[in-house]
Amino acid sequence: MNESPTPYTGYEEEFASLAATHRGRPPASVVPLLRRAAHRALLEFTENDLQEQATAISSGYGLRVAVS
Repeated sequence: MNESPTPYTGYEEEFASLAATHRGRPPASVVPLLRRAAHRALLEFTENDLQEQATAISSGYGLRVAVS
């Protein structure tokens, strides 16, 4: 059974894309991109959440974001 994409799916895809393209970049440059993606997906991450995600992307940690 295929599940229909949701706005949350869009965030997961954007996170994966940023993880692939922004490794090694300063977290401060990634936070605005994550914030924009979260806004489009109607997610309300705290600033700390976004900073942690940006740090994981920048450092190349294998963080996965699953939104349900």
